[in-house]
Amino acid sequence: MKYQFQSNPGEFSYKPTLFTNAIKVLISINFGIFILQTLSGSETLFFPLFGLVPKLVWSEKMIWQPFTYMFFHGGVWHVLINMFVLWMFGSELERLWGRGQFLRFYFITGVGSGLVTMLFGLQSMTPVVGASGAVYGVLLGYGLTYPNRTIYLYGIIPVKSIWFVLGIGLIAFMSSFENMSPISHITHLSGMIIGYFMLKNPINWGGLLFQIRKKTLEYKIQKEEKRISQQFLVERDINQILDKINHQGFDSLTQEEQDRLYKGSHSLSKDKKKD
Repeated sequence: MKYQFQSNPGEFSYKPTLFTNAIKVLISINFGIFILQTLSGSETLFFPLFGLVPKLVWSEKMIWQPFTYMFFHGGVWHVLINMFVLWMFGSELERLWGRGQFLRFYFITGVGSGLVTMLFGLQSMTPVVGASGAVYGVLLGYGLTYPNRTIYLYGIIPVKSIWFVLGIGLIAFMSSFENMSPISHITHLSGMIIGYFMLKNPINWGGLLFQIRKKTLEYKIQKEEKRISQQFLVERDINQILDKINHQGFDSLTQEEQDRLYKGSHSLSKDKKKD
């Protein structure tokens, strides 16, 4: 089976910071899962189940895949490069933003880039694995936060971080048009785009949750009002039919009225059981 791996282009050198809490946890989980998958030798089982397979997410309701695909990798260099870049550039962002905000940024860019990848390949059965969507988001975040920092490509060539980020973004964009590439460039590009909008237009999560709760409550109230209104109309119709029976007898009812009486009575009895 062909697997679509996400990897980070080039080699770069920058004086790293010490491990921070979120980075330590993320790297430990990724390496732990990679060791288990390697020892089991069951990539052909794990990747279709926990990697991102767009067609299976839609057809088989494997809704966990846009999250779990971030923790599986296609080889030792794949996981090493992703975790090295995450450690080198993510540590300073976590120190600046705090653990909660960094993890929120990491997972939104990772899951979001997975969802975008699905939209561009709804019928694809090729598993996409790797944390590079989130890692590219972290790279973008670092470039925008510290645009004048110097990054050394291959440990030799000095480049300002903003130009480095723009360069790999351009590479991801151009490469996304290559259908035969084994690397999911659309995932990389999506991670950067989502990261950009998160940084330039930060979401007020408290206000967003309030609006969601408000809309949910309004929907429940409207649904209940509609149910009560329908119940009132049914009751009024049944009362009119019952009045006709009292004055003219049951045999005076048309077939339509008998059906309405049966259905209305059945509907009201169901509503009373719910209440």
